[in-house]
Amino acid sequence: MRRLLFVLLVFVAALAALAWAGSLGIGPMLITREGEQKMVLFFGNPVAVRTEPGAWWRLPLLTDVKVFDARFLHLNTPSSEVPTRDQERIVVDNYVIWRIADPEAFYKAFRDDVARAEQRINDTIGAGVKEEIGRRTIPELLTDARVEILLAITESARAELADDGIDVKDVRINRTELPDKTIANVYARMRAERDRLARKYRAEGESDGRTIRAEADRDARITVAEARRDSEKMRGEGDAGAAAIYADAYNEDPEFYGFVRSLQAYRKTIGEGTTMVLPPSHAFFRALQSPDVDGKRTPAPAPASAPAP
Repeated sequence: MRRLLFVLLVFVAALAALAWAGSLGIGPMLITREGEQKMVLFFGNPVAVRTEPGAWWRLPLLTDVKVFDARFLHLNTPSSEVPTRDQERIVVDNYVIWRIADPEAFYKAFRDDVARAEQRINDTIGAGVKEEIGRRTIPELLTDARVEILLAITESARAELADDGIDVKDVRINRTELPDKTIANVYARMRAERDRLARKYRAEGESDGRTIRAEADRDARITVAEARRDSEKMRGEGDAGAAAIYADAYNEDPEFYGFVRSLQAYRKTIGEGTTMVLPPSHAFFRALQSPDVDGKRTPAPAPASAPAP
C-alpha cells in the first residue's frame, strides 16, 4: 500500500514537473495558454503549430518551441508630411491594430523579430496613407471621405501583409494637421475667397437694390398720376353737378335764390366785431331793406345768365 502510494506520488510529481517544463517550453510536454500561439521547430524547420489552448507532446532536445502572441496588438506609426491632390502638405500620424494570424508564415518572414514586423507594417501603412491621401483634397479629408480613405488603406495593407502571416484589423488616423508654413497660406487663400464672395454678394445686392428702388419709384409715380387724374375727374364732375344744382335753383325762383345767396354772404362776411363802412342803400344790404309800397323790394338787375356758385 505504501509502495502504491509512493508510486502515485512520484507519478503526480512527474506530471507536475512535465507541466511546469511544458509551460516553459522545455520537456516533452507542450502547453499552450490562452492568448498564445506556439510553433514546434525540428532543426529550425516548423513542423507543428499550436494556436488553441491545451497540452501536446513533442520530442525534447530534438525540437525547439517558439511562442507568438495571439492577441491583437496596437502599433503607433510616426508622423510624416504627406502631399494632397491640391498640392498641400499635411502632417499625418496613425495607429494600426494587428495580430499574428499565421505563426509559420510570420516566422519565415521575420523569424521571431517583432521589431522587424512592426517596421514592415509601418512601411506598408505609410505607403498606403501617402497613396490614398495623394488622391484627395484637404476638404475631402475632413468630411465623410475620411472613412472611405481609412477602409481603403486597411484593405490594401491587409492584402499586402497576409503573406507574412500578419492580419491588419484596423487603421485609424490620429491627427491630420497642416504644417505651420502651410497654415498661413491656407488662411490667406480662405480670406481671399471670402473677400471675393463678399464683393460678389455686395455687388449683386446693390444691383438688386437699384432695380427695386427704380421699380418702386416708377410704381409711385404711376400711382400718384392716376390719383391726380381721378381727383381732377371727380372734382370736375362735382363742380359740374354743383353748377347744375345752382342753375336749377336760380331758374326755379330767381328772387328766392338771390335772397338765400345774400344770407349766405352775410353769414360768411359779417361776424362778431366786424366793421363795414357802406351806405345803407348799398346793394349788399338789399335783402335787409324794407319792401316798397307795393310790397316788393326793388330787385337788383338780373344778370344775363345764372351766377356762378
